[in-house]
Amino acid sequence: MLNPGKLGKKNLRWKRVFRTISFYLLLMVVMIPFFIPFYWLMITSLKNNLDMISIPPKLIFTPTLANYIKIITENDLLQFGMNSAIVAAGACVVGLLFGAPAAFGIAHYRIKSLSMSILLARIIPGMSLLLPWFIWFQRMRLLNTYQGLIMAHSIITLPLTVWILISFFEDIPDELIDAALIDGCSIVGAFVRVVLPISLPGVMVAFILGFVGSWNEFLLSSILGGYKTQTLPVVAYRQIEIFTLDWGGVAAAAMILTIPVLLLTFVVQKHIIRGLSFGAVKG
Repeated sequence: MLNPGKLGKKNLRWKRVFRTISFYLLLMVVMIPFFIPFYWLMITSLKNNLDMISIPPKLIFTPTLANYIKIITENDLLQFGMNSAIVAAGACVVGLLFGAPAAFGIAHYRIKSLSMSILLARIIPGMSLLLPWFIWFQRMRLLNTYQGLIMAHSIITLPLTVWILISFFEDIPDELIDAALIDGCSIVGAFVRVVLPISLPGVMVAFILGFVGSWNEFLLSSILGGYKTQTLPVVAYRQIEIFTLDWGGVAAAAMILTIPVLLLTFVVQKHIIRGLSFGAVKG
């Protein structure tokens, strides 16, 4: 005769297994629309010209690295990758230096109108700023310089940093700041010694998302930069010639542009999850 207790535990175990399998199957279905473009980009970068124009498209083919070899031999990818990293990291640092204090001020003093103004500034199309920036950068001799590109890319990282950190700073109890003020700290000291250490997950998320946004920026880099400061998105665009379009070269350049961001995301995914869930549960 079966023991009702053991039977109940067995049923509970099978329910948990069923729920786990159902969850991952549902996750796979949801991820299909996001995975297919990346998969198609990857196989296109590994095809030769004949396989790329075949109808119907070939899903089984002999892969080749010719597109990657062409991109690497015809371009100084190491230098362009360094340019992208320098500009993206510099723009993120500028965004944090100015955005973190701004976000703290908005959150602590409840200045909602200023937060909406920052959002409106972020909504403004970058195209509308290119002409005045180009004229000003030309007069200040900032064209084709890291300083100029970092300043331009800050329009991406600064509003993003402010909006991300406002929610983190609002979750910090005012009692902690008041205690720091009573102990003799100024408001700046309380921000540096109390608020920032608690909000490190949010700072990490703001830095990573700002880095990705700046890393993928094409328009500002192509107009305000030059050969010495050329970034990887511009290299991908250069594969589009006047009369021909090298699909394999574009796909290979896009993969080279995407892989560092994917690796960075995998490395710091725990920090991103922790940062995005920070303050979600109060108590």
